[in-house]
Amino acid sequence: MGFELALLLAKDNYDLFLVDVDAEKLQQAKEEITALYPSEIQLLHKDLSQQNVSEEIFQALDGRTIDVLINNAGFGIFGSFNDTDWERDAAMLNLHVMTTTHLTKLVLKGMVARGRGKILNMSSLAAFQPGPLMSLYYASKAYILSFSEAIANELKGTGVTVTCLCPGQTKTCFQEVVSSGSKASENKIKFNIACPKEVAEYGYEAMQKGKVVAVPGNFNKILSKLPRFVPRRTATAIIRKIQEKNRDNQ
Repeated sequence: MGFELALLLAKDNYDLFLVDVDAEKLQQAKEEITALYPSEIQLLHKDLSQQNVSEEIFQALDGRTIDVLINNAGFGIFGSFNDTDWERDAAMLNLHVMTTTHLTKLVLKGMVARGRGKILNMSSLAAFQPGPLMSLYYASKAYILSFSEAIANELKGTGVTVTCLCPGQTKTCFQEVVSSGSKASENKIKFNIACPKEVAEYGYEAMQKGKVVAVPGNFNKILSKLPRFVPRRTATAIIRKIQEKNRDNQ
């Protein structure tokens, strides 16, 4: 998803500052993008799940003007909260909550001072209800949605917009790192899996228009509203059944 969003930015003549934990894939992305578009691209090899990485990234920007910030990185953890590894739990929470929040805070001040800027935060359809067997992932995505909606309201009239993209299942490498090291690495349910290019285009257009919440796909829009019409306990039970079905016989 990050690569597709970077392509869209480059197509619109933005210069790029790309950050990822995988240095090899970063270089590959740069080569593929520059083969298509003349953007200036700088790479930073950083683990976004580590503490204080936001400050390191901001310092590496060296005072450059940031017109667009996309907080895209993320991963999921499958399993009962009682059984999952705390170090991995903490890394995911740090990535989804602390890094997203701190990077936004650091970049936002300059955007507000200039009277322009766009922020795109990657959440998920998971943000709209609790998720047994992926409890921290669902909760962290709910945080991103709530945080994004709140600051979008605060920023009205400043020239700065915040968009929260909430896709459903998307065909990316996400499933490869869910419960890394366990058998639970591939969804059994293949229905309603979106193309990452289409999701990125939808989110990018929503960001450019300043839309606050973007849920791609009509079926996903319906699912996002489901907790309004059924008891939360029922919605939570349904999500658990889906998670169990997804990981059945892994």
